[in-house]
Amino acid sequence: MSKSIIIGSNGYLGRNLAHYLISQNEEVICYDIHKESLVHQSNYNQLDITNYESVSKICLDTDIIYMFAGITGTSQGFHDYDRFIDINEKGLLNLLTRIRETGTQARIIFPSTRLVYRGHPGVLLKENSEKEAKTLYALNKLACEHLLAMYKNAFDIHYTIFRICIPFGTLIEGETSYGTLGFLLNKAMKDQNITLYGDGLLRRTFTHVSDICRKIHIAIQYEESDGKIYNIGGENLSLLELASKIAYKYNVNIEYAEWPELALKVESGDTMFDSSCLDKLVKEDYMSNIHDWLSCK
Repeated sequence: MSKSIIIGSNGYLGRNLAHYLISQNEEVICYDIHKESLVHQSNYNQLDITNYESVSKICLDTDIIYMFAGITGTSQGFHDYDRFIDINEKGLLNLLTRIRETGTQARIIFPSTRLVYRGHPGVLLKENSEKEAKTLYALNKLACEHLLAMYKNAFDIHYTIFRICIPFGTLIEGETSYGTLGFLLNKAMKDQNITLYGDGLLRRTFTHVSDICRKIHIAIQYEESDGKIYNIGGENLSLLELASKIAYKYNVNIEYAEWPELALKVESGDTMFDSSCLDKLVKEDYMSNIHDWLSCK
């Protein structure tokens, strides 16, 4: 039985990943800032990643470290920059320092974001496409990608990065979705109309969390994935197409609103992923789509 550590196991991706790995008969050791686990994980420990003394207590006798701790947000980072930098960047630096000091050969698995890209209308983004950071969160992720490459070069610390566009769904009974899709779905389920900014034609890649977990878990079994960055693919839809599917199912309307000034300034444009690099490595198809997922709601 292989053993993995998940740092940030109470977050949306972290707790779904914990659920998935346990279903694959892996031994999973979970860490997060809260006193208790949100996935009822028995092997759970409280951890403050911004505090090196706390990080130094982690037992790194493991093969894989999923570094999924972090805070997200768009305009929030402009006001709460201390927390964004401490949690999203200093937390990773503390972990890298601990790995360097212990000499462990464990590999860090790190989730990045669509927001590191400069979007272009109708263009599928490759891993080497033009980068841009319009928010502190996006800059945090870009910085962490560079930190991982830097520490691999200097200290031979192993890592693989997976860029995720828009995750949706859940593996955990009783939970719903997260982020964009979860927000729209929750409004419709409350018999409220769905509001879109502008014309709603911005396009995204949507990936069910089960495919995210499965693709990551399979990819890191290959040695060639060490030191690489991969886009995770999925289903490409405009926000209007997505909202229309939800509105139809729940018999609500779609309303349009002007973009708030700051939101428009930090909007990244179309972000759809070319996932051919990952798909060549992991040849299994994506198993979930929004139509099938909605039909079960």
